[in-house]
Amino acid sequence: MLWQKGRSSDNVVEATGGGGGGGGFGRIHLGLGGTIVAIIIAMVFPSTRGIIFGLLGMSGGTTASNGPAQVQQVAGNDPQVEFVRKVLGSTEDVWTAYFQQMGKQYVDPKLVLFHGQVSTACGGASAAVGPFYCPGDKRVYLDLDFFQEMSSQFHSNADFARAYVIAHEIGHHVQDQLGIMDKEKQLEAQGEPMKGANGLSVRLELQADCFAGVWANRSQQQLQWLQAGDVQSALGLASAIGDNALQQAARGTVVPDSFTHGTSEQRVHWFQTGFKAGDINACDTFNAQTL
Repeated sequence: MLWQKGRSSDNVVEATGGGGGGGGFGRIHLGLGGTIVAIIIAMVFPSTRGIIFGLLGMSGGTTASNGPAQVQQVAGNDPQVEFVRKVLGSTEDVWTAYFQQMGKQYVDPKLVLFHGQVSTACGGASAAVGPFYCPGDKRVYLDLDFFQEMSSQFHSNADFARAYVIAHEIGHHVQDQLGIMDKEKQLEAQGEPMKGANGLSVRLELQADCFAGVWANRSQQQLQWLQAGDVQSALGLASAIGDNALQQAARGTVVPDSFTHGTSEQRVHWFQTGFKAGDINACDTFNAQTL
């Protein structure tokens, strides 16, 4: 991936501290990356499996917090930070143009880098949660150490695979901007199940995968920055982190009733769907009879 061709975003910031008591607003969306880190912990420390799988079942894991951490502009020329800036800048360009075509205005999210733990409007979170989106403060949170975990545990250090992780979380922000998360809450209030192979959580996460595919399609049109093997690297990661693959690795069994993100095949399918179409209308997982 020729990521240097992208425009650097000014919306990558660094957490400088944050909250104490109080309630969170909204649910942390673990997204693609958070599932990886959580499962790794469960695999390495079996005694935590009950807690970890409970956390996955909630599609989040929050503690009390006053609100989002204070942030400041990131200093220095860290290549990892610059990579994040370039990918985020591309998501801003893609989704701003797409929203304009729909007669809407896209509001850029902040991407907050943190180390160890952070306070958010959705509650407190540790690095174990991995990359996530908080609808309460419209921010994506990322501990850069996650990329090292991704490389060591899943042997996936390709640039585009890392870009896919970021694009998936931005996909949640797009859902938030379009009112899809509000729709999910309404359906949950009406009794629709969150967990399970056809649950709302799976449908939301697969749609974020599809939106990541839409971004990949349109960013390629704008920048021509993808190289041979890039898309395959993202598909390989998507396959490795399906609910079925992760549960089999950590538990030795697969329990569809506890799915929160979709199977390997589903995650690959929906990313490919978005990538081929370049159109969010192809990503209606909530009305799809077959995921």
